[in-house]
Amino acid sequence: MKTTFVNKTTECPICKENVHAIREHLNLSHTQRDIESAIISDKKKGLSDVEIGGKYGITYRQLEKIIRKATGVSVSFIRPKKKIKNLFPKDFKEETTTVWSFKQRGNWATHSGEYRGNWSPYIPRNVILKYSKPGELVLDYFCGAGTTAVEAKLLCRRCIAFDINDKAIELAKKNVDFEVPTKELLLQKIYEPELFVKDARDLSFLRSDSIDLICAHPPYANIIHYTEHNEGDLSYLDTEHFLKEMKKVAKESYRVLKPGRQCAILIGDMRRHRHVIPLGFELINVYLNAGFKLKELVIKRQHNCKTTGFWYANSIKFNFLLLAHEYLPIFEKPKPHALLTIGEEMLDYGVVVPTLEKPSIRKRIDELETTTVWILPEKDFEKHLNKNVIERYSKDGYSTITFSLSFENKKHSLEHKEKKKQGLLFIKSPFLVNNISPSNIEFYLKEIIDIVERNSFSIFKGGFIVIQTKDVRIGRYIEPLAKRIVDMLTLDNLWLKEIVVVTQEKQNSRVQSVDEHLNITHQYLLVYEVNK
Repeated sequence: MKTTFVNKTTECPICKENVHAIREHLNLSHTQRDIESAIISDKKKGLSDVEIGGKYGITYRQLEKIIRKATGVSVSFIRPKKKIKNLFPKDFKEETTTVWSFKQRGNWATHSGEYRGNWSPYIPRNVILKYSKPGELVLDYFCGAGTTAVEAKLLCRRCIAFDINDKAIELAKKNVDFEVPTKELLLQKIYEPELFVKDARDLSFLRSDSIDLICAHPPYANIIHYTEHNEGDLSYLDTEHFLKEMKKVAKESYRVLKPGRQCAILIGDMRRHRHVIPLGFELINVYLNAGFKLKELVIKRQHNCKTTGFWYANSIKFNFLLLAHEYLPIFEKPKPHALLTIGEEMLDYGVVVPTLEKPSIRKRIDELETTTVWILPEKDFEKHLNKNVIERYSKDGYSTITFSLSFENKKHSLEHKEKKKQGLLFIKSPFLVNNISPSNIEFYLKEIIDIVERNSFSIFKGGFIVIQTKDVRIGRYIEPLAKRIVDMLTLDNLWLKEIVVVTQEKQNSRVQSVDEHLNITHQYLLVYEVNK
């Protein structure tokens, strides 16, 4: 069989249309490359995403892909090596509560916000200072642009950091390449971070019980992509597959971490069809199932959420909140033979009492909250909270059940009787601010589930059940009650709509830690929509 080759000046007499199609494709590809080259050129000149989107008629996702294709990493801008003005943050104070809020992302040393999805350097700085000492070894297996590695260097810790993306490691190596003047060292030694291209699921090159602290920020399932379809890139996976692969990461983390030491992981929730997917709680379960204990559960507040104008109107109209928080669980690998349970002299399963109650409501609030972080005034805190919940989620009536402590040592229960349907059931738990026992907690959780199961069918379809709860500390570790309720509530007629974090104004700057633990200054609202 004779083969005919077609070039620019020769046409096949039998398949002219095919040759024409090939030429059109080549011209189109050439034009596409020119456009992408122009976009990258404009990015280097400093044009914003919005400006480029308007100029070339492309979406944010398309721009993200073009930049990733050209540079190998997901960056928001392309710049030469940053000129260092300050090596340390100004007026830095360690966090003492469970709500961390950094209005400025932090731009000391080589830090910047160019790498999409990277975390504020204030986070690894706080974690490294709290849970390690100079000269100890910090591990970050989702290195990205090297934020943790830079902080480890500045704080005189040894660091091993790696990423599956070779281009990210190239960027990280540039970011850790700076000198620290001798006068800044305070007689401490600087250690240069060790950076590699490796997979977080395989830590076989590290010895068991060899790491002093793990500090990492994994990608969120299928939100921001960090490579061009790298086979091992977890950012391309759906939620179920992502969690499955993170089990390997958690198992290896537990192996390499020294007993009694900590592992800090930043993770956030996702939204699908105006309902939240509790990715944060599900990842916490992955690490707990690997053997870790939960030492702290920090809420990291985000400050890039729009809360006025268009966003406010649509938040009210379509009844959804903008995701404005992430979780920073601090896990601990328990020491062998450590006492992990707290004994009680007497079981007091009957002291938690649910009662029907009409809540006190603030008469006037100018605007409702529109994000998943509600920072309410200390004065009339509960009234503001009640007003926001009832005005946003009640339709055609509501009822409130409040849990309190009773010391009569007998079981109390709500009266069971047929009720007419209503739009909202609000379950409140103010007793959780007190020192409570493990048996109180177990009885409380059982009662919550029982109440929801009995009352869910008395709520209109499209109505809501809202549960106010909070994390509590039992001995050394956190009992994450919001996570446990989400784990336990699996009714077919309920759909988790929101996880809201609630705290008080100025409380976090006012409260000081009295021991090694952080003060728990946040609560949760678990908002369930009745779908049948």
